[in-house]
Amino acid sequence: MPLPLLERATPDNPRYCLTDNPTPSGLIPLRALETGEQYRFHFDMTKCIGCKCCEVACNEQNGNPVDINWRRVGEIEGGAYPFTQRLYLSMGCNHCLDAACLKGCPVNAYTKATDTGLVLHSADACIGCQYCTWNCPYGVPQYNPERGVVGKCDMCYHRLEDSREPACVNACPESAIQIEIVNIAEWRADHQAGNAPGMPPAEQTISTTRITLPSNLSAGLEKADHTRVHPEHPHWPLVFMTVLTQLSVGSFLSLAVSGVVRPLASFAALLVAMIALGASTLHLGRPAHAYRALRMWKRSWLSREVLMFGLFAGAAQVYALTQSSAVALPTALLGLGGITASAFIYLVPARPSWDSWTTVVDFHLTGLLLGPLFVNALGLHVAPQFIAAAGFAQLLNQILKLIRLTSSDVFELRASARLLVNDFSTLFLLRLGLLVLGGILLPVAGYAKVALIPALAAELVSRYLFFVSVVPRNMAASFIAKEAA
Repeated sequence: MPLPLLERATPDNPRYCLTDNPTPSGLIPLRALETGEQYRFHFDMTKCIGCKCCEVACNEQNGNPVDINWRRVGEIEGGAYPFTQRLYLSMGCNHCLDAACLKGCPVNAYTKATDTGLVLHSADACIGCQYCTWNCPYGVPQYNPERGVVGKCDMCYHRLEDSREPACVNACPESAIQIEIVNIAEWRADHQAGNAPGMPPAEQTISTTRITLPSNLSAGLEKADHTRVHPEHPHWPLVFMTVLTQLSVGSFLSLAVSGVVRPLASFAALLVAMIALGASTLHLGRPAHAYRALRMWKRSWLSREVLMFGLFAGAAQVYALTQSSAVALPTALLGLGGITASAFIYLVPARPSWDSWTTVVDFHLTGLLLGPLFVNALGLHVAPQFIAAAGFAQLLNQILKLIRLTSSDVFELRASARLLVNDFSTLFLLRLGLLVLGGILLPVAGYAKVALIPALAAELVSRYLFFVSVVPRNMAASFIAKEAA
């Protein structure tokens, strides 16, 4: 016999009751959407008791493992004794009006449904590039390594179609989560009710979730986990892909500028590029579908990177086979376009330490430093003063980045600096030392042929630190970390 379902309250019956014949209830809209409207969540912080029934119900509904939560309950706290507060913040997808996950996806796996306004994700289309997980300031899309794709809250739209509450709404014992209808134009003009302590500003993506806050909020409320900063994933395939593609592009640029025919250098640079591009597919959850990443080149920087490096690889093959000077410069320019697209992938507001001109400069200087050193080691003489200048510029860029992080008022930037100077201080100093040795001292001293080794090591360490030291914007988490639970 099937379990009875919870019936939503009606104006005449404000409480839940058990029934075998569910009917529309007060926690979901009782009327159809009109033109210019969409569904949204309403979270009432005054009612939430932090029981996490919504988390459990969401995971059970969607078959997610315990470490992947499409709905999460965070904690915020503040005040001064004896007037202190601890409050709870339950968040799923905010079904934003300007959804960042949708804009960056290279395979169009995200759609904003025209009939409901919900931001939906297609696991079938997803290639597991995880770019959306970097773009969303709320940390909503989450990567499932077992499936090789990303997933997210979809407001249980199949349940809504059957006039049933989403699992989180149904499970909440305090009715702290509801589904509402919002007028899109009115909300875009005024979305202050989407802001709450412990969350990124609603204006970043025009989050549609409405939040009811307590009337007596304490001053200085903070995320309960704000002192707990962890390194991010290193993304090793991307470490090697970005550094080696930049080395290859710098090599072809050096060959184009010199005008000297060096078949060995051109074939070696081509081989490095092919290894790097092959390594990049290891980052994907579904590498067999990597070709799909070309689809959204008009919108996604990731698609543009794939396109530009694909064209660069083709032109590099022609140049290596023909040694034609007419092909040399276009090859280098296509490669520079690929580096630029690579850099712009990381200019996302949800990851503040990446979202800076220093990232663009860093990526290009890596090519200008390693490329000349690479072809120099293979017989093409490059002025040591040029190599030293590129090394000095990269050193200056890294110092300016650290100054930017440490002097900022933005929590995520200061936290990134803390990771660099505390958790990764040894690697950070090693990176600077190797850069000085390989990029500045050895070329000037006449050892340019061996300078490639410390310089390449310096750039690989730098790119590793680039990935692990970023602190993303996110909503508040629990006071007790999952690892300790």
